Amino acid sequence: MIFYNVLTVFGSVALDTTRTPFQTKERILGGAATYASLSGSFFVPVSLIGIVGYDFPQNYQILLENKMDTKGLVKHGMKKTFFYDSSFDYDLSHRVTNKTELNVIENYEPSVPSEYVNSKFVYLANNDPDQNIKIIKNFNRPDLVVCDTIEYWIREKKNSVISMMEKTTGVIINDQEARLLCNLSNLIKCGRQILSWGPRFVIIKKGEHGVLLFYNDDVIPIPGFPIEDVVDPTGAGDSFAGGFIGYLISKHQKNFFDNIDLVKESIMFGSIMGTFAIEDFGINKLVNIDIKDIMYRYNKYRNLLSLG
Repeated sequence: MIFYNVLTVFGSVALDTTRTPFQTKERILGGAATYASLSGSFFVPVSLIGIVGYDFPQNYQILLENKMDTKGLVKHGMKKTFFYDSSFDYDLSHRVTNKTELNVIENYEPSVPSEYVNSKFVYLANNDPDQNIKIIKNFNRPDLVVCDTIEYWIREKKNSVISMMEKTTGVIINDQEARLLCNLSNLIKCGRQILSWGPRFVIIKKGEHGVLLFYNDDVIPIPGFPIEDVVDPTGAGDSFAGGFIGYLISKHQKNFFDNIDLVKESIMFGSIMGTFAIEDFGINKLVNIDIKDIMYRYNKYRNLLSLG
């Protein structure tokens, strides 16, 4: 399949073992870049940059190739794929990390294919912040660079995380990570502190309770879409990011953040993509929906918010 590059996503492509009190799935396709790319691909063509190991299953490789441009996905012949093992408790909102094996990600020196260097829209998914900083320099003045991070990198490389955020247009982060990063309990203060580092906007995700959007002096709360069947929360935040950015740039506006209504609408689409992700293990739900499913849920969301 031939793709025209619009959104370039850099980050982890992983094999995940996810344990809930109800079921366990071992070594299924995951990774921040995987979820974000699949989610964004419903709205715009996506190109993926990342690395996998010799143990990466061929059927997963084919799945990704059918959904996006994978010229930037490297396969290492001697190391294993990044592996993440985690457990959720009964409310499926609190996760404990059992094991993190960086494998191919450790000491990875990413490169940008020549076809991608002029990408105007770049998403730096949860990944080593030092690698993210390096790869930003390989793009030719993108219009929009958005990043995310996780607890692991905040604890291991906090200064690098902050340095990465200073170089972006926007930051997407969840509430627990924002508090840890800023060493503050109040999310309003966290959002304002992250804004002070340089990005134009900050989105703090609060799970089922929606998000807080920080832009200029405004703090805008947007409720989450209520979902009943939660199976696996893994990838919800990354799917949110891919959906948000994908829909935002699909509208072909130069100054996105001069149109706050478009930003809010994009957040709604991001939230919707997150709700699909959590309805099954791994990427299963994301690869079994279509744009009609997305629009049906979006219209329902608008009505719930009295926007219809």
